Amino acid sequence: MAALGMIEVYGYTTSIVIADAVAKSADVKVVAIDKNKPANADQVEVPLVMVVKFMGNAGAVESALQIGVAEAKRRGLYITSKVIAGLDDQVDWFANLSATGKDKLRT
Repeated sequence: MAALGMIEVYGYTTSIVIADAVAKSADVKVVAIDKNKPANADQVEVPLVMVVKFMGNAGAVESALQIGVAEAKRRGLYITSKVIAGLDDQVDWFANLSATGKDKLRT
């Protein structure tokens, strides 16, 4: 079963940098980059929250997550992260969800 890694950061540019870092660091596939405007957007320095989602085997996802989190923290734009190991096939669709439903990465 695949594992899903998610890294939440501030800013679109940061999400692209994080996606690039995780894709280059381990055998994982970036499956979606999702966006969300927080309720307090006008009170934060970067008013856009992005989530980079990537899949692979559990070891590769954990390794990529560590690299991505370190890069986001280095930029001061890290929010949170999570690895779901052994992702059930019935919820695999979750990894590809995005805010608009049209922003899925092409395979």
